[in-house]
Amino acid sequence: MISNSELQHLDLIDLLSERHGLVRKIAEKAWNDQSEIYISNSEWYIMARIYKKRPSISYVTKNVDISRQAIHKFIKSLSAKGLVEIHNVKNNKKEKCIQLTTLGEECFHKNEELKAELENKIAEKIGSEHVKTLKTLLKLEWGIEP
Repeated sequence: MISNSELQHLDLIDLLSERHGLVRKIAEKAWNDQSEIYISNSEWYIMARIYKKRPSISYVTKNVDISRQAIHKFIKSLSAKGLVEIHNVKNNKKEKCIQLTTLGEECFHKNEELKAELENKIAEKIGSEHVKTLKTLLKLEWGIEP
């Protein structure tokens, strides 16, 4: 982990990357410390994208920034853990869709609670107004889409 003094010399891109990596690592550890079901950050990412939806697997591969091959591996892993179900799409023999199971939704909700706890810890340290401001800034249109 990079020290706070080293953070002082980083540009915006590297600062965002360092902080993102840190909070993701902490969030993943918080989940895995309290659950017997190991779920990686990439699996959480996929679960977040399909939560309360029933998208096709091809939709997921186009809208999740992970390789198609890796997404299929993660979906297979999530299915083996009982967190997602894969269904045939009506009137399309090739396409499959994916949705969270009841267990998947329960895990998703519990993880949301753990992330809220982490956000509260950050707010205690830097101030809730700073957290609110940061969230507002990150939600703004930056005009830098690829």
